[in-house]
Amino acid sequence: MTAPPPPPRARVAAYVIRRHPSPALLVFDHLDFPEAGTQVPAGGIVRGEDPERAVLREVAEETGLTGARVVRRIAVDERPHPETGQPRRTAFLLLDAPPDGPVEWEHRVRGDGADAGMRFACRFAPLPLEHPLADAQDAWLGRVDPGWGATGGAVG
Repeated sequence: MTAPPPPPRARVAAYVIRRHPSPALLVFDHLDFPEAGTQVPAGGIVRGEDPERAVLREVAEETGLTGARVVRRIAVDERPHPETGQPRRTAFLLLDAPPDGPVEWEHRVRGDGADAGMRFACRFAPLPLEHPLADAQDAWLGRVDPGWGATGGAVG
C-alpha cells in the first residue's frame, strides 16, 4: 500500500498595487540569488493564521513595506513547487500599497527564519509588466485588471 501524498503547503502571494501616478506592482529580486527571478512577496501560512494576516506579514518580512491594505482574495493556485514537485496551495491576494514611500529600495530580511539575512531589491514595476514573473506568479493579474494579464513563462 502506498502512503497518501502529503497535504499541500498553505501559502499566500501578494499583488501589492500602487495606483498613482500610474498602476505598478510591488516586485523584488534576490540580490544574493539572481537566478531566482523577479517575484512578488509570498510565503507560508503559519498554523492558525488567516491568509489576510499572513500576506501582510510576508509583505513586511520580504520587502519592509508596512501600511498596505488587503482588498480581496483573487485566486487559489494549486500548482506544485517548480523545483521539488511538492504540493502547495497558494492564495493570491490583492493589496493596496500606501500612497507614499519610495519607488525602489533594498531590504534585508531580519529575524531567524529561513529568509533571515537575505537581501531583496524591491520596486514598483509598471503594469502591465514588461517581463513575466518567476514561477508564473503573474498568472492571476488579469483577474485584477484584464489589461494586466499573464505575460507567459518565468523570468530566468
